[in-house]
Amino acid sequence: MTTDNLIYFLSTAILLTLMPGPDMLFVIAQSISGGKKAGITIALGLCSGLIVHTIGASFGISLLIYNSEIGFLILKYLGVAYLLYLAFMSLIEDTINLQNNKYFKKSHLYRKGILMNLLNPKVLLFFLAFLPQFVNQESDNVPMQMFFYGMFFIIQAIVVFSIVSVLSSKISERLIGNSNFLKYIKFVKAGILFFIGVSLLFVNN
Repeated sequence: MTTDNLIYFLSTAILLTLMPGPDMLFVIAQSISGGKKAGITIALGLCSGLIVHTIGASFGISLLIYNSEIGFLILKYLGVAYLLYLAFMSLIEDTINLQNNKYFKKSHLYRKGILMNLLNPKVLLFFLAFLPQFVNQESDNVPMQMFFYGMFFIIQAIVVFSIVSVLSSKISERLIGNSNFLKYIKFVKAGILFFIGVSLLFVNN
């Protein structure tokens, strides 16, 4: 793992993280509706889920799931069911007392983030495809190289998501007094979760 290779990896990872993907959009929506602490907490949960995918990709577990039609289908449909459940729960949030709503408790948000990425086969496929591109395949420590690259990816993701959470919460400070904002933000979150869930149906191994 050379310095130049690590810089190239981190630059690529930051650009990918900054793209308006499902994780980024949900962190933004959560930060706007619940504040920066809620956004950072959900981000920590999402990145904790990435740790499992990093370990799985590094040591062959993810490849086993990918090559198992039944295992992959189970992961996919569990992910679909959980995300659709979260979409429904977002619709019934108490928008009058957003900051005190039980769905904004740190423990709940953290678990939500973990499961969102842990049960997402797209993340499994991403790590299987992305990490090996930066590994020296002739080395004897390929699994550990993949693991360290995965951890670097997670660290930068936490930093990027935290910054985004803080910036997004600034927007909420300007909009929180707007009753229309309070009324419709839950539909934004539900829509994001519904879109992610439905999109998983089209993921194949």
